[in-house]
Amino acid sequence: MPHQPQPDFYRQREQRFRAAAAAERARYEKFTWIRLIAFVFGMAVAILCASASWAYAAAFAFVFLLGFYRFVQWHQRIDRQARRLEALAKVNDREARALDGDYADYPDGAEFIDHQHPYSFDLDLFGAYSLFQFLNRTATEGGRQQLAHWLSGPAETEEIISRQSAVRDMAQQLDWRQQLQALGETLHEPPGRIAELKAWLADAPVAAHSPGLRAALWMAPLWFALVVWLWLVWLPWGVALLLMAPPAWLLARKREEVDRLHLRTGRVASLLRVYADLISQAEAGAFRDARLVGLSAVLAPTDALKASAALRQLAYYLGQLDVRYNVFSILLQFGGLWDLQWAYRIDRWKEAYGGRLFAWFEALAELETLASFGNLHYNYPGWAFAVITDQPRLEGQALGHPLIHERKRVANQISIGQPACLHLITGSNMAGKSTWLRTVGLNIVLGLSGAPACALALRLPQWQVYTSMRTQDALHESTSSFYAELKRLRFILEAAENPEKTGGRPVFFILDEILKGTNSRDRHTGARALIRQLIQGQGAGLVATHDLELGALEAQAGGRIENWAMEVAIEGAELRFDYQLRQGVSQSFNATLLMQRMGIKVELGA
Repeated sequence: MPHQPQPDFYRQREQRFRAAAAAERARYEKFTWIRLIAFVFGMAVAILCASASWAYAAAFAFVFLLGFYRFVQWHQRIDRQARRLEALAKVNDREARALDGDYADYPDGAEFIDHQHPYSFDLDLFGAYSLFQFLNRTATEGGRQQLAHWLSGPAETEEIISRQSAVRDMAQQLDWRQQLQALGETLHEPPGRIAELKAWLADAPVAAHSPGLRAALWMAPLWFALVVWLWLVWLPWGVALLLMAPPAWLLARKREEVDRLHLRTGRVASLLRVYADLISQAEAGAFRDARLVGLSAVLAPTDALKASAALRQLAYYLGQLDVRYNVFSILLQFGGLWDLQWAYRIDRWKEAYGGRLFAWFEALAELETLASFGNLHYNYPGWAFAVITDQPRLEGQALGHPLIHERKRVANQISIGQPACLHLITGSNMAGKSTWLRTVGLNIVLGLSGAPACALALRLPQWQVYTSMRTQDALHESTSSFYAELKRLRFILEAAENPEKTGGRPVFFILDEILKGTNSRDRHTGARALIRQLIQGQGAGLVATHDLELGALEAQAGGRIENWAMEVAIEGAELRFDYQLRQGVSQSFNATLLMQRMGIKVELGA
């Protein structure tokens, strides 16, 4: 088994990156002073040259400013490198804390919470301290959406195998993954920005398809220079202004279209620069897996610019439209039809690359999602990839809850499917029944998404998980929690009885305390009827209950029901929980003791 990294491993990496960042920052500060001194010295030399000859001064100024510009670029690269190293230190700090059980710094995907989803709400897929937050190492909105999509539904078997292969390769790319995360630290992406860019792709071109306008873009600077020269030589200023009417008319005629273009794209230029950096890192991946190599190929077409270079080009073009807000922009507008010049370039860019733009974003999103799964595999190399079988049976060895730290996690075995397709789990309060239900559900979700599952070994069929564990009052529908649970159970039964609702997949149902909103007699009668109906289908599932009388169903079900229990030992005034599954019906009770420990006086036998 590969070595499992510990928090100290990431702490050491954090310290190394932080020390390197501090060295680069000190270097940057030192050259800041040198930069200032060099500029002052250069200006002084230029003044001395000017006192002797303006030609010498001009020549020196040209050479000096060119050299100084290159020096400033080099100096800024030091700053960028320091920032990158600081981001890498932050990435490793968060990874160390995540291994210790604190992963609250990662986006939790709360926007994907869906109470009507077959299982995501009950299994804590999204929200604070959810499976999504535990896994998520994405930076982009598309990456988060892709990860949520993969967790929200099972993939086909061939797709799962392809993802697993990619995840194994990605797990070995620690430095590449962390570089991608570090670049993502600078991304601040408000929701909907990429959607605005998508809307722009559907807009008609502003300037590209008008031969007359294209000719005007070439002629405008010459026309402006001619008018200015005539005005300086002999033309009255009023006539000169009149001669500027043609460019003014062109700008006014196209203003509404340019305004719409700027509205669609003006807020994404800085975003695209970070996307370009992320995609540049994606292009640099040295992958062996065919899927990852294919994703990199999408970003590096052989017949045009690489995706990262094309995005930087678009970001630059879009940024030039912001010049229209400069107080001196009127000179650029009349002197060269500034808005239209850049609108033309943006149109040409869209024609060349617009059809590929979202393929690039989708490839990046998939790489981020596979990197998140790869990070999981790297951190927990002992977790197993699911083997997808055609047999309607789930076999899990040492199955544990992925969100419980390994120091506290208790693993159990499971073997369920035909003929024993329902495990009836009894046990007292706090014995661990609900945790076990989520353990099984989450590992099925992980296995069918292509990620490693928290198990020593896992074999499972193509099941669709459905749960009923949390039901709440719906005040906006005037619905009680009991009626909400009935609707949820009907939702599960319809899926179990109608394979078209699940794409032909049998249902794996997970039910916790059926019909808890009614009296004990109705609850027992209703639960018994529901269980008998569920075991008639092709699926399987788990039902947790306090109703010990339901255990009698095992003898009546022809081997399709098995009783399992989680017991609590009472040792004096203390409770001892071992969270281990045992066959049979629970024999332990702890509610009275728990109430007494909370200060509630209970008269035994009353």
